[in-house]
Amino acid sequence: MPRPITATIHIDAMQHNLARARACAPGAKVWGVLKANGYGHGLERAMRGLAAADGLALVEPDNAVRLRELGWTGPVLLLEGPFDAADIAMMAQYGVNGAIHCDAQLALLEAARPSRPVDVHLKMNTGMNRLGFKPEAFAAAHARLRALPHVGEITLMTHFANADDAAHPRLTLHEQVRRFRAGAQGLPGPVSLSNSAGTLKTLELGDELASHWIRPGIMLYGGTPGGQTAAAFGLKPAMTLASEIISTQDIVAGDCVGYGSRFQADGAMRIGVVACGYADGYPRHAPEGTPVLVDGVRTRLVGRVSMDMLTVDLTHVPGARVGSRVVLWGEGMPIDDVAQASGTIGYELMCALAQRVRVVEG
Repeated sequence: MPRPITATIHIDAMQHNLARARACAPGAKVWGVLKANGYGHGLERAMRGLAAADGLALVEPDNAVRLRELGWTGPVLLLEGPFDAADIAMMAQYGVNGAIHCDAQLALLEAARPSRPVDVHLKMNTGMNRLGFKPEAFAAAHARLRALPHVGEITLMTHFANADDAAHPRLTLHEQVRRFRAGAQGLPGPVSLSNSAGTLKTLELGDELASHWIRPGIMLYGGTPGGQTAAAFGLKPAMTLASEIISTQDIVAGDCVGYGSRFQADGAMRIGVVACGYADGYPRHAPEGTPVLVDGVRTRLVGRVSMDMLTVDLTHVPGARVGSRVVLWGEGMPIDDVAQASGTIGYELMCALAQRVRVVEG
């Protein structure tokens, strides 16, 4: 029989979360973001879960082609744009949009002779300082694009650094929007502003975040971008990582558990061994107390996570036995709770799911 650890992907949860994104930004079209193998959920499964999106966005040129091979006929957007001349040729051949965020990409596009016009998304750096033209250079970049006969529609876009904390003392959401509006003033074209955090604030902020396109990512998979829990935002988990208890141990005060004897019992305890470890994508750095669900009862991790196993406290789960179901994250155990306890974010846990974990749909 297969090892009991399984990742169940909930296609219906993605569909629900996409509907929530639409409800948050009425009238806007939706780029469903499925980079990083659909945030670990699988490219093909994410494509089906987000089939009602107006377009699909990612960063990997080869996966843009793969979406076409899988039958996706709607718009596709490369969020980091082309990396070389071959990518521009691919964009033309497969009808793929691409971000343009720097002079080097502009030069590539100016030198290119694609087989047909390509649509682009001109990116403005409004304070995140990763990709994009500064506001004062944006109009000039737009003019260079407009001068090219092989450039079709130009969408104006930016990316928010702190939409989950709109009043961030170093860079407010309002200031990023102000910079964008100033830099894009008078320029034609659709506007694309909001990531998941911005999308979830659209109803609250109204016209300030009004745009033609939104680009939700983590919220589509049931994770929170910050500010509130995923459940408070009305989101459902799209991945449940579950395994089973494969052994139990009864220990007494002074006994230790796991490598390094990091955990020492201060009284009688019952320990459960779970078939899941860091080679499955569970964070090795998860500390004692990280929440785990055993037979529907919330308990805690004890001892160090090893390659193939981790250990949990069954002292207050008296019915637990070999074969008991353990939910590491997903239905009943929010992935963000596990991530917060481990000092990371739900995005990382989703994307770290290991290839050896059996994946099913449910």
